[in-house]
Amino acid sequence: MSNVNITLSEEQREGTKATVSQWLYQVGDVVTANEPIVEIETDKVMMEIIAPATGKLVEIKLNSGDEVSGSTILGIIDQNNTTATSSSPKTPIESIAEKQPINDEPIESNNKVEYSQKSLFISPSVRRLLSQHHVDLNLVRGTGKEGRVTSRDIQAYLQNPQSENDLKSSKHIPISNMRKSIADHMVESLLHTAPHVTSVFNLDMSSIIAHRKANKESFKQQGANLTFTSYFIAASIAAIKQQPLINSQLHKDSIEIFNHINIGIGTALEDKGLIVPVIKNCENKDLLIISRNLTEMTDKARNNKLKPSDVQDGTFTISNHGVSGSLIATPIIINQPQSAILGIGKMEKRVIVKEVEGEDVITIKPMCYVTLTIDHRVLDAHQCNQFLSVFVDTLENWK
Repeated sequence: MSNVNITLSEEQREGTKATVSQWLYQVGDVVTANEPIVEIETDKVMMEIIAPATGKLVEIKLNSGDEVSGSTILGIIDQNNTTATSSSPKTPIESIAEKQPINDEPIESNNKVEYSQKSLFISPSVRRLLSQHHVDLNLVRGTGKEGRVTSRDIQAYLQNPQSENDLKSSKHIPISNMRKSIADHMVESLLHTAPHVTSVFNLDMSSIIAHRKANKESFKQQGANLTFTSYFIAASIAAIKQQPLINSQLHKDSIEIFNHINIGIGTALEDKGLIVPVIKNCENKDLLIISRNLTEMTDKARNNKLKPSDVQDGTFTISNHGVSGSLIATPIIINQPQSAILGIGKMEKRVIVKEVEGEDVITIKPMCYVTLTIDHRVLDAHQCNQFLSVFVDTLENWK
C-alpha cells in the first residue's frame, strides 16, 4: 500500500476543538516528509501538521473551516508517486525558482539571484491571492510560524490595506477562532457560571526589587530571565499551600482540591488575543526553576510555538495586567473551570505612611495593587483574604 494518511499526532489530538486553517499545498503537489503541509487552528494555538512521507498529495478530505477531531484523516499522500500534476500549482520553492514574487526585489549575491527570506515560505494559495489582487508581499504582516504570511493575513490586508491615504471612518478585521473562543469563555464564566467577587490588597515591592537587582545577572547566566512574574508565581505557591481551596474546581456534588499546582500566566499576543501557557507541578519548584520555565513558555507563546499540552491542565491563573499600565482590573474573568484568578496592577511610586519605632513616617515606596477574584460558590471572603495576606507577606519579606 503506497498511500499514507495525514492525521494529527497523539499529542495534537488532546484537548481543545480544532479546525483546518489552510492547506499549504494542493492536490497534485509533491510534498516532502517532515515539512509543514497544513495549518490547524484551535481556540488557543496555531499548529502546523507536517507531511508524514514524501510523495504526491492525492486527496484533501477536510477543507478550510472544517472541524478536526480525534484520528480524523486530513488528506492522503501517495508515497510512490513523486511527479507533480502539470496543471497543479507548484510548491513555494519551485515557484520562486521560476518566477519572481510580486514586488519582491531580487538580491544579487556572487552573480546569483536570490529572493528575500519572506518569499521563501509562502504557500501556493497565498501566492495566488498575491497575484490575483496585485498585493505587495512586503506590506502584509505575517501571523504564521516565524512570521510567515498566511491566506488569512492576505484577507485581513485586503479588508484594511496599509495606505496613508485611507480615509475610511471605520474598518472591519476578521475575528479569529482564538478571539471567538475568548469571547465565549468570558461570557460563560461571568454571566452563566460563577458569581465573581474581588478583594484588593496593597503590595510594597521594595524587597523583591532589591533581590531581583542583586540576582538578575546570575539567573541570566543559568538560562533564566528573572522577572517580577517569577516572584508572583513563587508567592502564589506559598499562599496556595496555606489556603489549598484556592487551587480547586467545583463539580456538581463536590469540590476537587488539586495536589499539583499548575499556574497559568495570561500572555498578550499583541492584537491577536490572549494565551495562557501553564507552568505545571509548581509545588516543589524554587525561584530559579520557575524563572527558567517561565522564560521558555513566554518565548514559545510569542513565537507561536506553543503545543496544546502547554495550555492545558491549569489550576490557577495570574493576570499581570499592570504591564500595560492598568492599576486595577476588576473583576478579572475567572479562567473556568478554576476557582480564582490573581491580578497584578502597575507598579508606581506612592507616598505612604508607615510606623517606625512608634512614630508615623511619610515615605515613598514602589507599590502596586493586587487582586484576587474568586468563584463565590467555592470560596468566601476569609479564604480570599488569607491567600492575599500570605501572598503579600511573602513578597514584602522576601528571603
